[in-house]
Order: sequence, then structure tokens, then C-alpha cells
Amino acid sequence: MKFSSQIKPISYFKANAAEIVRELAAQREPMVITQNGEATAVIQDIASYEETQESLALLKILALGNRQVETGRVVPALTVIKRLREKQATF
Repeated sequence: MKFSSQIKPISYFKANAAEIVRELAAQREPMVITQNGEATAVIQDIASYEETQESLALLKILALGNRQVETGRVVPALTVIKRLREKQATF
């Protein structure tokens, strides 16, 4: 993805907001908005945003799992399966 073609000043965004929103949904690429020549915001379509949030959630889960392994907070799979079967048998 090339951000260079997706960089627009805030004045362009203000003047063309509806068109930009349509383009974001169609192209599914984020746009960088500048103010006084500096990047100040990134906008993207909602579907891309939701995918990003889901990816971040999965990465957080993986990081948590890695930390648990590093600190020795793990239980062998056979032990977990045995516990689950015992709980299931009591129902």
C-alpha cells in the first residue's frame, strides 16, 4: 500500500468529505490527513477498521499466551482434557 497517493490536506478533506468517504469504502485504503504540512490523522472505512481491531485483539491474546508460557503458567493439555471430562460427567 502506498500512502503517498493517499495523503491529503485537511482543506481537501473538508471540501470533498462525501467523495472521500465513498472512495475509502471502495478502495479500502486509509487516507492520511495533513494539517500545516504535517500528518495529523488517518481515516479509513469501517470494515477495514473492524478488521484491524479484530487483528489487534488476536495479537493481544497471542501476547498474553506467550507471557503465560514464559512465566510457566501452563497446564498440560491432557490435564485440561481430563478436568473437562470430569466436569462434563457431573452434569
